[in-house]
Amino acid sequence: MLEARRLTKYYSAIPAIRDVSFTLAPGTILGLLGPNGSGKSTTVSILTGLLEPSGGHVCFDGVDVGDRLLEYKARLGYVPEEAHLYSYLTGPEYLALIGRLRSMPEARLQKKIDAFLSVFGLTDDQHAPMSAYSKGMRQKILISAALLHDPQILVLDEPNSGLDVTTSLMLRSLIRALAAEGRMVLYCSHVLEIVEQIATDVLILQDGRVAAHGSVGELRCMMASPTLEQVFRRLVVAADVDGLARTLMDVMKA
Repeated sequence: MLEARRLTKYYSAIPAIRDVSFTLAPGTILGLLGPNGSGKSTTVSILTGLLEPSGGHVCFDGVDVGDRLLEYKARLGYVPEEAHLYSYLTGPEYLALIGRLRSMPEARLQKKIDAFLSVFGLTDDQHAPMSAYSKGMRQKILISAALLHDPQILVLDEPNSGLDVTTSLMLRSLIRALAAEGRMVLYCSHVLEIVEQIATDVLILQDGRVAAHGSVGELRCMMASPTLEQVFRRLVVAADVDGLARTLMDVMKA
């Protein structure tokens, strides 16, 4: 089990998150939601070991991950929101680099790379540098890199960015299958419909604090709302978004 215990992070004197707590149990898909500036990116960075919290702890199976960071990261797969790749490498070269950094046996690594390229339809582009790849192609390489070592925990930050419809549907099916095997998945997205379709639990952040945490059904009942979008609107969205949309249409027509 992965636990966030009262996570707090300050940048200078400004709090990015305060007392954020939740659990991610085996078989759980936790959807992480929140507006820009709510603390989602900071929370993800702490969970993946890229940032140290100013207060609180991340624990895996009861042990603070800071005490065994390399062991924890070996069990973690991460798809970041922004694709920072070595664009002068080909896709297979990048995956080989990631696999070797994870000390994967060469024969097994090469077999996996070939299989990922085949499934994602990248075999014909395997000799091209990633600078020539489309956004969706680069995203497929990032997803492959996250899955390469068969992780127990997956942290996916906007993983559908740039993907075509077929690959996006395949990814959703994969996430459900991994959770059914007992993996732990944190799915961070602005697309409420996808989170509603695949998440078993939802964590909503607002102004760096937990605004709501529970299953999709529990949040619907709690807020007496039929959809996750309406729950999100009532909890987080202060603006009259429909009114703002009408204003934009008036500006367009002026």
